[in-house]
Amino acid sequence: MTLHLLLLLNFAVAACLTGLIWTVQVVHYPSFGLVPKAAWPAFHAAHTRRMSYVVLAPMVLELGLAGWLAWAGRTALPGGAGWWNLGLVVLIWSATFFISVPFHNRLEQGFDYVAIDGLTRTNWLRTLAWTVRAGLLGWLLV
Repeated sequence: MTLHLLLLLNFAVAACLTGLIWTVQVVHYPSFGLVPKAAWPAFHAAHTRRMSYVVLAPMVLELGLAGWLAWAGRTALPGGAGWWNLGLVVLIWSATFFISVPFHNRLEQGFDYVAIDGLTRTNWLRTLAWTVRAGLLGWLLV
């Protein structure tokens, strides 16, 4: 596979996930507070299950493609851009599993406005990291 095609695939996945995370950040997570407490357990269970279908495969693909790009572009990309790209993916995965998942585990126990607020606020880290990643890859493609 050419480096250009690898960059393009990385950008496509990053752009998809960036659009998704902005939707989650601006629309989805803030709407959690509008769910009636009685409906919360069913809502959160459905959200978790359905969101897994949407994000799991693209995130795994993203990790693999970012690792491949870091290795393949180690001498060709300027300023270690491939490694910076991979670092952003590692940051996103770390924030997901060490920040977002614990908040979702807390919300699994029941409606908790403080946890919803914490999830929404800390999700900015992932939102910005994905945005920077898409921007970096776009810049590399130009």
